[in-house]
Amino acid sequence: MSASEGTVKSELKVGLLSNLSELSKARLSFLVLMTTLVGFLLGWRGPMDYTLLVATLLGTALSAAGASALNQWLERDLDALMPRTSDRPLPARRMHPSDALLFGLLCSGCGVAILAFFANPLTALLAGLTILIYAALYTPLKRFTELNTLVGAIPGALPPLLGWTAATDHLGVGGWVLFLILWFWQMPHFLAIAWLYRDQYAAAGFKMLSTRDPDGWSTAWQALIYSVALLGVSLLPGILGMASPYYFFAALALGAAMIYLSVAFIRNRTNASARRLFFASIIYLPLLLGVLIAFARQ
Repeated sequence: MSASEGTVKSELKVGLLSNLSELSKARLSFLVLMTTLVGFLLGWRGPMDYTLLVATLLGTALSAAGASALNQWLERDLDALMPRTSDRPLPARRMHPSDALLFGLLCSGCGVAILAFFANPLTALLAGLTILIYAALYTPLKRFTELNTLVGAIPGALPPLLGWTAATDHLGVGGWVLFLILWFWQMPHFLAIAWLYRDQYAAAGFKMLSTRDPDGWSTAWQALIYSVALLGVSLLPGILGMASPYYFFAALALGAAMIYLSVAFIRNRTNASARRLFFASIIYLPLLLGVLIAFARQ
């Protein structure tokens, strides 16, 4: 094989890996793994079973990658209409739709199978529901109703519950608390995104609150309402004895920061204020979960 042929093959391999990374939304999958890990660590008791932990993370990662690939396969035509998504592998024609569909189905099936074999049927069932709700319910709803975000937040909030059930083999209060924290966190996060890209969503025909909210008043107020609710649910681990008082006060401070930026978004409904709220939400979640793990009571 000549040097040029080797270079071409290497570039094709790198290109394929890059496309698969985009198709599976690798950065989003990292967030999924982080929240799954938190759920597992909070639920686990006794000496660590690293085989179970690795299998739980792998199965969840594959399930998340499969759901993302199926989502992009279903929305490939609409993604082509928005600058923020037009360079994804399918609308940019760097990957054939049938290949993306096969990848999504394989990842989904393997992820659920790993969780069923190494963890338990309950965790596998929750992973299957995550994929089903994300791809078969949330994705088509984006074309018909503004309530799609409420539905889409469900699969986004299930990963820590998967971690919890993998560790405990049952649904418990701690797992549901984590689910609520993730569900409410997603609302101001996605409302900020919806405002930033409102014109693109409108052009693609997605039904978002921001597309019929020209001055941003309703979008900003809802971001504040959900931020206040997020503060409330984030305090539950301290109130219920899942974590020490140090966590309680840290959650209080982090929640107050989210509320402050939501109020700032109401007062000044610009892209800059929405972007600050968006980035704050990205910083908020790992900080909150990190403090929760650091001060958790076993």
